[in-house]
Amino acid sequence: MKSYVVGGAVRDRLLGLPVADRDHVVVGATPDEMVAQGYQPVGKDFPVFLHPETHEEYALARTERKSGHGYKGFTVYAAPEVTLEEDLHRRDLTINAMAEDDAGVVIDPYNGQRDLAAKTFRHVSEAFAEDPVRILRVARFAARFTDFDVAPETLALMRQMVDNGEVDALVPERVWQEVARGLMEARPSRMFQVLRNCGALARLFPEIDRLFGVPQPPTHHPEVDTGVHVMLVVDWAARQGFDLPVRFAALTHDLGKGVTPPEFWPKHHGHEQKSVALVRTLCERVRVPADCRDLAVAVARDHGNVQRAAELRPATLVELLERVDAFRRPERFEMFLQACECDFRGRPGYEVRPFPAPDLLRQALRVVNAVDAGEVARRADPAHVREAVFQARVEAVSAWKRDG
Repeated sequence: MKSYVVGGAVRDRLLGLPVADRDHVVVGATPDEMVAQGYQPVGKDFPVFLHPETHEEYALARTERKSGHGYKGFTVYAAPEVTLEEDLHRRDLTINAMAEDDAGVVIDPYNGQRDLAAKTFRHVSEAFAEDPVRILRVARFAARFTDFDVAPETLALMRQMVDNGEVDALVPERVWQEVARGLMEARPSRMFQVLRNCGALARLFPEIDRLFGVPQPPTHHPEVDTGVHVMLVVDWAARQGFDLPVRFAALTHDLGKGVTPPEFWPKHHGHEQKSVALVRTLCERVRVPADCRDLAVAVARDHGNVQRAAELRPATLVELLERVDAFRRPERFEMFLQACECDFRGRPGYEVRPFPAPDLLRQALRVVNAVDAGEVARRADPAHVREAVFQARVEAVSAWKRDG
């Protein structure tokens, strides 16, 4: 029985990056022997154990054979005679198919160190094509390791997998899990570029894929292409370190522009409401969590109003604050403003331009919050309390704008 550190921990150490989690492979052991040594079994689909002291994961060396569609369509074989090289052979990329023994010696049967040096994502074997999740993982790695490129033969294999319908077998929850992780990487745009290059974006996220090639007015969008704009927006969100709901809202805020009839290009009147419907459809299909969905809907619907905040009438400002639930959920209102600022900044030359709208709306919220709604309600006709509170808020904003 011998154990090795494998996968990402070896890769990241060789790259000089912090190692967060260490996974281990055990060669030459049976489940009974692991339990006898105090390891706690936790694996459902194959033998995985937690170390009795460190609680790190130790998996028995195993092979996998394709037995059905999707990422769960595998028959797993784990036994003492499975070698380390056989276990590494089933892994996705060469840079993830290295192991390290107790002495720190790297075992690298598939040239992962060579591909690390060349900054290349290369599949270990043709078995890569058996698991469609690997397409998403490669795309996610591209967002993390921003100076790596996909090997041409690996990209060709990914295209073949898409053409064969393998991505259609992905369950929505797994798609969202991988995409959410990719959105939280350094340059999320690279994930979507890889998915687009292999054809998977059109299958998984057609609402995003169709944005590429759709023009916008160059006066306000020097980048012109809507898809390029959205990628700039989501990368800006990543550079600011914003939370996942903000990054997802940045990604989906302009979906409606993808369905504007070409005869109306480069203008996109009414794209906000179209965006709302498309965001809801996408979120339902991919099982997007409610916090991400609700913020994305709010941003899709009202990002244009935020851009025009200085021109809005007091009543329209109060309606906007009500619509985005700013009074009850100030933290989400702040995320709403962050996503709208990403939209503004995601254009060449706009990165350092003044953008007073968020601060204006924050001030408007403070003014409205200073109105004693309870007192207004007590004095109002019981049948018209809501109208009275709204009017008091409008008057407060009017006075603030007039005096300011």
